[in-house]
Amino acid sequence: MSEYKTDIDIAREVSGEHINDIGAKLKIDQKDLVPFGHDKAKISWSAIDGAQKNKDGKLILVTAVTPTPAGEGKTTTSVGLTDGLNKIGKQTTVCLREPSLGPCFGMKGGAAGGGYAQVIPMEDINLHFTGDFHAITSAHSLLSAMIDNHIYWGNSTKIDSRRITWKRVVDMNDRLLRSITSSKKDLLMVIQEKMVLILRWPQKLWLFFACLKR
Repeated sequence: MSEYKTDIDIAREVSGEHINDIGAKLKIDQKDLVPFGHDKAKISWSAIDGAQKNKDGKLILVTAVTPTPAGEGKTTTSVGLTDGLNKIGKQTTVCLREPSLGPCFGMKGGAAGGGYAQVIPMEDINLHFTGDFHAITSAHSLLSAMIDNHIYWGNSTKIDSRRITWKRVVDMNDRLLRSITSSKKDLLMVIQEKMVLILRWPQKLWLFFACLKR
């Protein structure tokens, strides 16, 4: 019996349509598409505002689905349902949330569906997409650095760093970053002392071996 294909194997076997062609099916003009390559795009606000005058369609909300061991959850169900409705002649579009990078490398995996009910390019959607998450983390980290720098250079606004916190963020599951203490002068001195000891210890060891050699 042949082995089952993985999600990524299936995704890479498919040649996706150009984003302009997909936009045409949805009656979105090319001037209203902000492309990210040939297969991804954002839609301009003017196109979204212009769609408000259209007749309301029907909304199907897929939520609160516990995935099966095979990974059939909300996204897979939503994509499969959309494919099925389009197959019988209903103009249907699926709306999914942007996946977070963190769970992609854990037990959960990606968030682009699975099997033959997934959206492509699966790797781009899971790892980067249009870069919005990266922009958010960069902006947030910049604010964190500005606050720390302000406190370091006198703290004229009297920010109480013991009571007011502005956490750094990263779109990834990194256990080490969960508990970091900063701005503790005594603790910083201890850390610096340990670093000095670590740097000096090899020198003492080398002197010891040099004495033995003599």
